[in-house]
Amino acid sequence: MVSKKTGKDKTLFTTGKRKKAVARASFKAGKGVVKVNKKPMSLIQNEIIRLKMQEPLILIGDAWKKYNINVNVKGGGMMGQAEAVRQAIAKGLVQLLGKDTKALFMEYDRNLLVYDPRRTEPHKPPHSSWGPRRYKQRSKR
Repeated sequence: MVSKKTGKDKTLFTTGKRKKAVARASFKAGKGVVKVNKKPMSLIQNEIIRLKMQEPLILIGDAWKKYNINVNVKGGGMMGQAEAVRQAIAKGLVQLLGKDTKALFMEYDRNLLVYDPRRTEPHKPPHSSWGPRRYKQRSKR
């Protein structure tokens, strides 16, 4: 992790996306501190969201504790941000720890490493408040 020429710490950057949420993660050699938007992950209130973000770390075991992980996430909702964070962390761990982790993540959940392109369908013009596919009800007589 240390550059030979300059002697400075190398930093690995990865991104994760889900719907409108984008997470950017940086990995540095360290003591195993994980922060999301400059806040320790352990202080995130919603337990489901916190566990969703921790999934790749739990799957790997203690191998990730050699690195400090800082994640900045913007856009989307709470769950979209959580899934973007988990994807960014998983991608970084694969680059750091190798092919065995990639196989483990792909077997567990493919969305840990692969972007999901699904989006909501736009509402159609004449009756946009109705939704994308609803039409006026017809009666037979």
